[in-house]
Amino acid sequence: MGVRDDPGAGLAGAAPAPYWRAPTEIERGLYDARTRGDWPAYFDVLAQVKLFHAMSRSQADSRQDWNFYNPVRWDPRHGVRSLVFLTDGMLPAPVPDPVFFRTDLAALAHDWPGGEAWLAVNPGSPCEAFFPTTAAHRQVWRRHTERATVAPGNRLRTLWSGGPLHGPVAHGLACGALLCVSNGSLWNAMGWHGTGYVGERKRLREWWEITTPAALANAVEKLLAGRMSSPVWGFVLGVRRGLALDYGGVVEVDHWRQVTARVLRSRAAEGPEPLSEAEAEAMAAGAQRLIGRIVRYEARFRADGLLAEGRFVHSVEAWDYGRASKMARWGLGARFCTLEEAEQAVVRAGRVSRINYRSWEDFSAGYILGRCLHFDEEEFGDWYGEMLDAHRILTTDPDSPWLNIPFKQP
Repeated sequence: MGVRDDPGAGLAGAAPAPYWRAPTEIERGLYDARTRGDWPAYFDVLAQVKLFHAMSRSQADSRQDWNFYNPVRWDPRHGVRSLVFLTDGMLPAPVPDPVFFRTDLAALAHDWPGGEAWLAVNPGSPCEAFFPTTAAHRQVWRRHTERATVAPGNRLRTLWSGGPLHGPVAHGLACGALLCVSNGSLWNAMGWHGTGYVGERKRLREWWEITTPAALANAVEKLLAGRMSSPVWGFVLGVRRGLALDYGGVVEVDHWRQVTARVLRSRAAEGPEPLSEAEAEAMAAGAQRLIGRIVRYEARFRADGLLAEGRFVHSVEAWDYGRASKMARWGLGARFCTLEEAEQAVVRAGRVSRINYRSWEDFSAGYILGRCLHFDEEEFGDWYGEMLDAHRILTTDPDSPWLNIPFKQP
């Protein structure tokens, strides 16, 4: 039975390399299956992952609700045209043109866009393979996708080849690792494609109202300066930090509330546009409620191992710094900045984090508190649970950057 007749078979292309450091666990799984000639296992891996296809930027910009599929000639033996799809570990560094969009095997099995073109997976690599795309072949793909187990979102993924593992860039990338682990994305992929060109533009537009390079640059600068999160949070935590320095010990909650209210009333009366007594009291009451929220979050953090006993969160700027690390990469994926500009921002995110925090655990607590104050509303739901899981992975997994990259320069 030939390849065209066997719906479960493929063509492997060149002979496997005797030793190959696969970029990620995905390419390692494909390589091992290919080396054994185990095509069902190959499709089991392929059915669980995202696949990327290149198209011109003009195509992407012309219709952002449409994916353009571009067959290429691949002709070592059978001389047919192929649609090329890459797994995320095989993606090249982003350039202005072409760009990539993201899909998966289930979508391709349901509606193959290439006519008689073959499916080419990671061509030119040791894990490459090529498959006919007849209805019978795609029925095999569909069976694999129907029984595929979707990998959990909360997992540590590392780019072992092609991504920095040590040094300033890796440190800056690790500042965004909580969100990478939560999303199941590669924590050290400096050459970021994310959800694809159109997907990254949509993310920035819908969540951040960013539609231009200038808007991206402004957002990154605000994040790196710690000015994107609420200044009230910083003020309230700063009052407690000042009291701790003045009194050299734990600050009682009532004392914290009283001093915060007194400072706010004083500012309200002495400002260039003094507030009424009612407005000042409302502002003080709001700050005192915020203190209550922070105290309750910190108690939960200690119970869950996010904070050591007797420790407090002194700043939530880590949330801005971690988002700056990610924002630079989102902007690169959207082609609102260059790789060099994104890398500079990532390094700066690492630098300001080192200045303002003592350890990865200290940084993590500040990041998670900021995120929870913004999103969670004391529900301790997914906004908190996802970060708690990511924190535990990053502080225990032997491959974690937080265990392999010193937070402070040695």
